[in-house]
Amino acid sequence: MSESVGDQWGEYLRVGRRMSEHTVDAYLGDLRALLDYLGIGWDAPVGEFAHALTQRRIRSWLADTLVRGGARSTIARHTAAIRNFTAWAVREEILPSDPAAALSSPRADQRLPTPLDESDARTLINLAKSEALTGGPSQMRAWAILELTYACGLRVSEVCALDVSSLNREALTVRVLGKGNKERVVPYGPPAEDALDHWLVRGRPQLAGETSGSALFLGDRGGRIDPRVVRSMVHRMAAKAGVHDIAPHGLRHSTATHLLQGGADLRAVQEMLGHASLVTTQRYTHVDTARLSAIYQRAHPRA
Repeated sequence: MSESVGDQWGEYLRVGRRMSEHTVDAYLGDLRALLDYLGIGWDAPVGEFAHALTQRRIRSWLADTLVRGGARSTIARHTAAIRNFTAWAVREEILPSDPAAALSSPRADQRLPTPLDESDARTLINLAKSEALTGGPSQMRAWAILELTYACGLRVSEVCALDVSSLNREALTVRVLGKGNKERVVPYGPPAEDALDHWLVRGRPQLAGETSGSALFLGDRGGRIDPRVVRSMVHRMAAKAGVHDIAPHGLRHSTATHLLQGGADLRAVQEMLGHASLVTTQRYTHVDTARLSAIYQRAHPRA
């Protein structure tokens, strides 16, 4: 049985474009969502794609996503994914013309989530630690994930993709595969070391099974943990700790903010977070106006 059109495109993204598995999964999910909206099966014949994929119908799907509460960033990714798919489909002679070529992506919301202040970050992680020391493997996992995410400024996809071998427990570093399959090595400190040791020695063995493989963080059924589980855990722990609601990406922003507040070099923060451009890292500089004002007052002769 031949591969479906969607599966062929997925293989092109992995091999031809060398996209990360996380991005491939997201793009394939976007295509599935569009096909579901149009009433086309994943294994539909080529002719059905050519008949159903029109610019009007794609615009209608994007508008429906927006009406149902989709974020601007989600619409932007949907648009990018479908434009990539239709351009590929034209080259492969699956589509006679490109119905998405003229689609423009909405400008993504560039506002940063509100970071935790240092005391709230400490409160959140201390709660996770106290629960881990008296609880079971899921509590130990929560502590380790929170410590490592905050210590290293990791994306949730990066946390879930880590293997046990990603850790260098002697050097206290973690090898991270980020966007575009770019690898970076990030240090972490003794608090994260303690949490990871607790998880690896006491927590992970209780969940490990035939489907665990080399995954560092396991779900309750023993397989590699799902990002949705991590997101839910972070929201739940923030509520229990009494700090403002935060997602894993908000923890990453908190890491960047606290590093800059502590005097870290902007390029060092860029490398640690895995940003391709320094412009992305510079978005964090506005959050530390008070520190910059204090430096200005001390240093500038006309202050």
